[in-house]
Amino acid sequence: MKTEERSDSSRPAEEPAAPAGRAGHRPDLVAAGVGALLVAVACGVGWAWQRSNGELQAQWPPLLASWNPHVGPGTPAALTVAAAVVAYGPALADRLPWRRLLLTAWATALAWIFSLALIEGWYRGIARRLTTKHEYLRVIDRFDDIPAALRGFTDHIVVGPPGNWPAHVAGHPPGATLTFVWLDRIGLGGGAWAGVFCIVLGASGVAAVLIAVRALAGERLARRAAPFLALAPFAVWTGTSADGYFAGVAAWSIALLAVAATRRSLLAACASGLLFGWTCYLSYGLPLIVLPLATVLLITRTTRPVLPFLTAALTVPLAFTLTGFAWWEAYPLLVERYYQGAGGVRPYAYWVWGNLAAATLALGLATAAGLRRTLTATPSAALGALHPRRPAPTAEAALTLLALAALLALLAADLSGMSKAETERIWQPFYFWLLPATALLPVRGRRGWLGAQAGVALLVNHLVWTGW
Repeated sequence: MKTEERSDSSRPAEEPAAPAGRAGHRPDLVAAGVGALLVAVACGVGWAWQRSNGELQAQWPPLLASWNPHVGPGTPAALTVAAAVVAYGPALADRLPWRRLLLTAWATALAWIFSLALIEGWYRGIARRLTTKHEYLRVIDRFDDIPAALRGFTDHIVVGPPGNWPAHVAGHPPGATLTFVWLDRIGLGGGAWAGVFCIVLGASGVAAVLIAVRALAGERLARRAAPFLALAPFAVWTGTSADGYFAGVAAWSIALLAVAATRRSLLAACASGLLFGWTCYLSYGLPLIVLPLATVLLITRTTRPVLPFLTAALTVPLAFTLTGFAWWEAYPLLVERYYQGAGGVRPYAYWVWGNLAAATLALGLATAAGLRRTLTATPSAALGALHPRRPAPTAEAALTLLALAALLALLAADLSGMSKAETERIWQPFYFWLLPATALLPVRGRRGWLGAQAGVALLVNHLVWTGW
């Protein structure tokens, strides 16, 4: 293995093994059990609630899904990928040269997402997903004149005026729809190309997270997290919606800022800002990614990338505003549209905690155990990071802070009331930064935890038909 691929003087010093007081398996199993119990209670209460009055607007709460046990063409491939990662993933993650590990993790994530999607078959699992009545591809022909479409975009958000947008077009800034318009313009039109695009970009987020974790918390923890990222349970939804694409863009914004902060790269800072600006025009909820971005600066204790980052980030809203779309005018209309539909019926009293059960299924029980370790370490990590005279955070503390920032962003989205249901899909940009908490789990139990992660995804994908 080449020495230059394994060293980086800008990264924090490597941490020794987890302290003995936190190395036991029993608290981790308890945390996983609490996660499983939350899911079970959410299923039981949700099923009874939905059966009584239909208010939850979900057939199989806490997921937007319907009961449909089945197998399909992707089943053998999904089982093979899961078995291979469980058996060989940890050892390969420890041994492969760094750049080869990044490519291998990305390729494995691609195989995992594609195989899960193909359990429904090519047409139903991939090609049709972004062509239904709610989706972006239904309005491609209305963007022949893009400046005119942007100037009139807000006129069609609220239900009432003629020609209101489909649910997903109305529910997102126009950057999301424009992506598929541009794909169509270059000859990659239709649901198949759109689905493949979202899957490839979504899987690339695995490499982005590994780059960020290595820059901020060291290579040892990044390598430990790699198999868990490649075998993420939320891959079930990365292959079924555009949210995987949004998650990939947001992940690269954070990764590039980590590179800019640790390697003093002006180009990386500008690219990070540009991607963050674009992220804000993909989803109204993704400005919350500013919390992990700010945490990158807190960990590295530098403000050097801020000016180029902000300069590049502001070019995106400037371009949209000059073209005729104002984000701040559209958002209140989105809120009105949200409460005109299922959002106005779904009870906050269930979904404010039911969302967390859906997140548990999307993240897996290993992540619940890893987050237990993260939360245990939070007080000391936070105090150390905020104290100006203390040295830079240790590797474990840096990872803790990054996961905590993502968790706070997720909780803010949850408490807002604008994410009632469908969070297994919508919150993928936050899930990417919670999964690395699995790197804090003991080395000896990694294969067991990986098996549990794969089992969650396989059960969900084979037992229910996921919405959207």
